[in-house]
Amino acid sequence: MTGPGTYAEIGEAAWRWVLDQVRWDDHGPWIPVSVPHEGAAPEDDRDGMHSGIGGLAHVLAEVREARAWTGEEERLAEGIAARIRGNLATTTVYSYFDGLVSDLGVLSALRVDGSAEAVARLAALATDDGWEQPWLESPPYAPHARINDATLGTAGNLLGAVWARRAGTPGAEALAQRAADLLLAEGEPTRAGTDWPFVPRRFTRDLAPERRDRQMPNWSHGLAGIAASLAVAGAELGRADLVAAARSGAEHLVTLGDTRDGGFVVPHFIPALEGHDEVTYTWCHGPVGTSLLFTALERAGVDEVAGESPAQWQRRCLHSLRTSGIPERLRPGFWDNDGRCCGTAGVGDVVLDAWQLRGVEDDLVFAQVLGDALLERAVVEGTGAYWRFTEHRDADPLLPPGVGWMQGAAGIAAYLLRLGRVLRDGRTAPAVARLDTWWNLP
Repeated sequence: MTGPGTYAEIGEAAWRWVLDQVRWDDHGPWIPVSVPHEGAAPEDDRDGMHSGIGGLAHVLAEVREARAWTGEEERLAEGIAARIRGNLATTTVYSYFDGLVSDLGVLSALRVDGSAEAVARLAALATDDGWEQPWLESPPYAPHARINDATLGTAGNLLGAVWARRAGTPGAEALAQRAADLLLAEGEPTRAGTDWPFVPRRFTRDLAPERRDRQMPNWSHGLAGIAASLAVAGAELGRADLVAAARSGAEHLVTLGDTRDGGFVVPHFIPALEGHDEVTYTWCHGPVGTSLLFTALERAGVDEVAGESPAQWQRRCLHSLRTSGIPERLRPGFWDNDGRCCGTAGVGDVVLDAWQLRGVEDDLVFAQVLGDALLERAVVEGTGAYWRFTEHRDADPLLPPGVGWMQGAAGIAAYLLRLGRVLRDGRTAPAVARLDTWWNLP
């Protein structure tokens, strides 16, 4: 069996490779999305958590649990903080991936000031009808369209506000109350409970029916993430109406999934979309992220959903993961990604959460299986390590190595560092809490 030191060693090598990709310009640090990078200019989302320097703050938070930062890391942390805080007063982007919600997570990971300014800016950008999404073009979307989901829309803003409130940030409670009310108003009753579409239907009337009615019901863009945000907000704000809405959302969600053989997995798209797998097992669109809904409901004091406890539904999600065949690449297109958003590292982090929360030994074993797959697929060069995901439809299926948090070596490094540390220190090892998972921890 692989020892904790091996995971930590490759995790440090991956982090070394990421640090080697950090570039600096007159405005501070930035990283390319992948290597090689054409040109000398950063991407537009250079500061975001998803693929920008913001994501490196989350690796630094994990590194800090194992050792002191080096001088290089201290300088990077200061550079990231300066970039993020310097843009708070003027930014118009607010998503969990790349905007003000991302900034709240970055600032807290670095343990620096600025969250109050981020909250104030997020509140200032809201209209009476919520936060406009200008990238939803009109037509076909109606003008001033909004999004409900946990990564781009109102649910993500609610998660960010609740996170800031937990830290005592001025203005965060008022922002959370406002976001919760906006999200609550978008619920649509169904026979089984309540649904929230990705985009509220009043903004999609001119879309073709197959586009208007298609949903992505799991964590990133759908019901699971939205209901979870309402659950944790209800628990933190003492609002039974939010908890009841979240439970109603879960009641609807469980009617959409497959519960055979003790598992639970919800389709990626409903109705199915040609060219995409019917189900996936990722954080974004599979049972990894969806499991977070049930620990959120448990944290909010919900006793049962459709006749089973939230803990039982969480275990169903984890059972589907363990029996799915991941992390093996069973066929072309199956499990071709090892990142946090869409692959192995994202599954591993949530599975480790589950072991630290409940102590079920199967979870720790599976976390190591996932870690071993990452070790096997690592490309080690000199002092560094990286991963190349695959796209089986390309003539050359190996993709260039990604750098950042959600789709690159940074996020994988953090998982391997955590896995090594937890194996070394045991179930009570400190876990880094983040705004999208804090309730998933002991």
